[in-house]
Amino acid sequence: MARHSKLQKQVLALYRQFLRAGQAKPGFIPRIRDEFRENARIKKTDVMHIEYLYRRGQRQLQQLQDHNTKQLGSFSKPKEQS
Repeated sequence: MARHSKLQKQVLALYRQFLRAGQAKPGFIPRIRDEFRENARIKKTDVMHIEYLYRRGQRQLQQLQDHNTKQLGSFSKPKEQS
């Protein structure tokens, strides 16, 4: 089994924290899994982008852990027009 870097371990721990926090809120688990799977396509060498997403994920986790949170918002890039 391959050893994980420190950043990979941090991301995996964040994923587990998200899954635990999402258990109490219906409909969050599929969204969490989809988001992490989509970002898994990022190249491992793109450390700056991964660190940015990690920090953003930490902020989102804090929001998710808040008892008043009922939805997760998302930002998407507008589709380019041809």
